[in-house]
Amino acid sequence: MEQILLEINNVTKAFGGLFALKDLTSYVRRGQLKAIIGPNGAGKTTLFNVITGIYSCTAGEIKFKDKIITRLKPHQITREGIARTFQIPHLFPNMTVLENVMVGRHPKTKAGIFDVALPLQKTRVEESTIQRDAMHWLDFFGLANRAFFLAETIPFGERRILEIARALATEPELLILDEPAAGLNDTEQENLSQLLKQIQAMGVTILWVEHNIRMVMNISEEIMVIDWGQKIAEGNPKEIQSDKRVIEAYLGGS
Repeated sequence: MEQILLEINNVTKAFGGLFALKDLTSYVRRGQLKAIIGPNGAGKTTLFNVITGIYSCTAGEIKFKDKIITRLKPHQITREGIARTFQIPHLFPNMTVLENVMVGRHPKTKAGIFDVALPLQKTRVEESTIQRDAMHWLDFFGLANRAFFLAETIPFGERRILEIARALATEPELLILDEPAAGLNDTEQENLSQLLKQIQAMGVTILWVEHNIRMVMNISEEIMVIDWGQKIAEGNPKEIQSDKRVIEAYLGGS
C-alpha cells in the first residue's frame, strides 16, 4: 500500500467574507507526481501558501508524514521536508547563482552566529560542504557554467530552474512547484518535463500547479481540479480529460 505523505483535511481559508478555499480535502502519496489545475483565481496558490505556512487555515488541518503542520512557520515546515517555488522566481538578484543555491542549504547548517563570527575550522568545513553540495545541484541542472554569474543576469528560463535547484538543496521529501513552466518556450518546457521526471525518480514527491495542460496530462500521475476554492474532480489524466465538470469549468468545452 502506498504511503500518504501529505494530507489536506477539510481545509478552508477565508479572507474576510471571501472564501479562497472551502472544505477542501485531498492527499498526496509518497513518490507521486501530482498536479493541481483550475481557472485563474481558483485558489491554487492559496492552497500552496496554506501548506507552506505563509497563510494559516481558517478551518481544517494539514498533515505531513502524519504530523499536523497547520500552525508551523514557513521555516519550520521547510525543516520538516517541504520546499517550494513561486509563480515569479524569488531569487536574490545581487547574489551569484551559486550563492542562491547555497542559501537553500541554510536549514541543514549547524553553525550558529558565534561560529560564523569566528574563523573556526568546523565552520570552514561546513561552508566548503555547502558549496560542494550547491555545485552538485547546479551541475545536475546544467547551470554549473553560470555559478559565478549574478542571478539577475541569467535568462528567465534559467532563473526558473535555479529556483528549483535552490529548493532541492534543502533536501525536501515534498517539492511544491507553482507554475514552473510559465514564461518558458517549447524547448524549455520539454526540458522541464524531463527534469521533473528525473527529480521524481530520485525519490522526491512533487505537487505542482501548472496551466500548461499538455505538460500536466503528459507527466502527472494524478490531477486535482479546483474551482472557486473547492475540489470538483480528482483522478488520473484520462479521467480528468473526460470529466464534464472539468470541461465546463476549465477546459472551456468538449
